[in-house]
Amino acid sequence: MADFPFELPAPELADTLAAVLDIEGKIPRALEALGPLAGRDVVVLGAGERSLRQLNEIGARATAIDWPSNGSNAPADSADAIVSLWHGFQGVEPSEMAEADRILRPGGRLLVVHDYGRDDISRLRGDRPEYSSWSRVNGPFLSAGFRIRVVHCWWTFASIDAAVGFLSAAFGSAGEAFGAGLKRARLSYNVAVYHRTRT
Repeated sequence: MADFPFELPAPELADTLAAVLDIEGKIPRALEALGPLAGRDVVVLGAGERSLRQLNEIGARATAIDWPSNGSNAPADSADAIVSLWHGFQGVEPSEMAEADRILRPGGRLLVVHDYGRDDISRLRGDRPEYSSWSRVNGPFLSAGFRIRVVHCWWTFASIDAAVGFLSAAFGSAGEAFGAGLKRARLSYNVAVYHRTRT
C-alpha cells in the first residue's frame, strides 16, 4: 500500500515527499467535507500509515483493506464511506462499482482520489489518462455518475535547493530540467476527488 500516487526510487525520497506534500492538509479536509468521515466507519483502499493517520486525525474510524480484482473480504453494508487513494478505480469498472456498493451502507459515500494534472507535477510525469480523459464529461467517472472536486495543493520545500535535489533524485533528468527553472520552493499539485453516493 502507498501514500503517494507513484513509486519513488528510494525510501528516503518517500520520507521527503511525506514532509512536503499537502502540508496544509487540504486533501483530508476535502475528504471530510465530501464524506463526511468524522465518527463514521471508513474503508480505505491504497492507504499507507500516513494516510490512515490523517483520516483518523479527522475523526474517521478508518480501516485499510486489500482490493483484489475479484472483490474484498469486507462485510456487506459495513462502511459509511470508502476512500480510494491513487491506485484503485483506474477508471470505472462495473465489478469495482458493484463491490463498493456491496460494502457501503445505503447513502454511503465513495471518494476516489487521483491526480488531476494541469499543475507542475504533471509536467514531470508526462501524458497520463488521469490528466486528461478521466476528468472529462464523457470520461469514465463523470459519465458513471460521479462528481468531481479539484483540490489545489502544493509540494512545499524548505528551499529551492531542497526542491531541486528532490526533483532530480525522484524524476531523473526531467526533474533536473524542471528544477533548473524554479523561482520558488514549492510546486503546484492538483488532486481530483471523484465522489458519488450509494443509492
